Amino acid sequence: MLRAAGLLLAAALATEPADLAVAAEAEALPPDLRTRTDGIDWPGFLGPNRDSKSPETGIRTDWASDPPPLLWHLELGEGYAAPSVARGRLFYFTRFGDRARLVAVRADSGEELWRSEYRTDYEDYYGYDGGPRTAPLVDDARVYAVGADGVLRCHRVLDGAVLWELDTHARYGVQQNFFGVASSPWIEGELLIVAVGGSPAGAPNIHSGRIEPNGTALVAFDKRSGEERYRLGDDLASYASPVVLDFAGRRRGFHFARSGLILFDPKDGREIDGFGWRARRLTSVNAANPVVVGNRVLLTESYEKGAVLLEYDGDAKGGESGFRPVWQDGPRNQAIAAHWNTPVHHEGVVYVSSGEKSPNAELRAVDWATGEVHWSQPRLARTQLLYVDGHFVVHSEVGDLLLVRATADSYQQVAHIRLRADVGGRTVDLLRYPAWAAPVLAQGMLYVRGRSRLAALELIPSPAP
Repeated sequence: MLRAAGLLLAAALATEPADLAVAAEAEALPPDLRTRTDGIDWPGFLGPNRDSKSPETGIRTDWASDPPPLLWHLELGEGYAAPSVARGRLFYFTRFGDRARLVAVRADSGEELWRSEYRTDYEDYYGYDGGPRTAPLVDDARVYAVGADGVLRCHRVLDGAVLWELDTHARYGVQQNFFGVASSPWIEGELLIVAVGGSPAGAPNIHSGRIEPNGTALVAFDKRSGEERYRLGDDLASYASPVVLDFAGRRRGFHFARSGLILFDPKDGREIDGFGWRARRLTSVNAANPVVVGNRVLLTESYEKGAVLLEYDGDAKGGESGFRPVWQDGPRNQAIAAHWNTPVHHEGVVYVSSGEKSPNAELRAVDWATGEVHWSQPRLARTQLLYVDGHFVVHSEVGDLLLVRATADSYQQVAHIRLRADVGGRTVDLLRYPAWAAPVLAQGMLYVRGRSRLAALELIPSPAP
């Protein structure tokens, strides 16, 4: 179901003054609400470069005597989606009852600005909650959100008005994945690139193990109108998100789909190369984004294969892939077996939570070039990492917040806090299991989400006037 709201840039081609005014309104940047401008925005999943790294500096490190002040917190509904921040607005995606809800609040205070809802009947096959898994994506005057049910909506940042809407599952024949839609879209120029993973009409249920793809692993839409511009990739949906960057001297896209890596041209949708990497287990998960450094790409999963570091020698020729393994894990003693967290590369070392389940998860530092494990720290449960100012903010799924030095020498924990606050006359933990959303840092503010609650802390003191 695609609804053109009449608020498209293409309307500017019309000659009617009213049409021109509507188009201009849709593209006009909303007022900037930032009260601090000394940091960066965090407009989508894992930040502006989708690498969970921040260039900000000046963080508080002595959390015993100078902990990051808790500025505000909000009650949320279901879901695991990280928030996004742009121009002083924070956007969060959640679910209350049978309504999926996108909400914009002031990033500095949590004051609600608007909300937009739609009805959803999504139910998870394995009993996880039915809320959204994907972070909103902000692009100037527009913000995009895709629900666990595959409903993709484009909103106006100013007031939340729906500019267009598309049910990707209905349009492309997507058979519901085991854990719902968890891949966040990417903006590349005038395109919105979405991991879809559809199947031919009449395809069997995904539990059959016989489901076939229909060439829509990725679909690019005109970001203003929602019209399809290209489709590519004969593969089903995974839970990883596409990454686009400069690679081997050209702009290239990377997507870790259900069967493995797809390398593509983000401008025209040409599929260039690929590399198969998937466990044999039907319910196995490819969820970590590819990590790209120079001409090398790291893939990792936690169900059987572990990790492989690929070096790219050039575009595929004669049916042969241009990717060659530099090192790869075997079935035992895997260096990196990331479940749903994306590893973070820093100065030749990969930092990652490795392990499928909480009891066997370890925070690790692994040599990028060789796969050698420099150090490994158990008993933290599964964690998400955010690099900033020589440290990692480590967000544990059980609610702990740690500050760890970004060094390959040894595990060096600098600080630890557990957020508690008065809620309804009781002191409660604000970040409860499952705290699976990735942490966010924008203009010195750290935003963290646990079960049914979002909290904002001042990690970097505000500069003096």
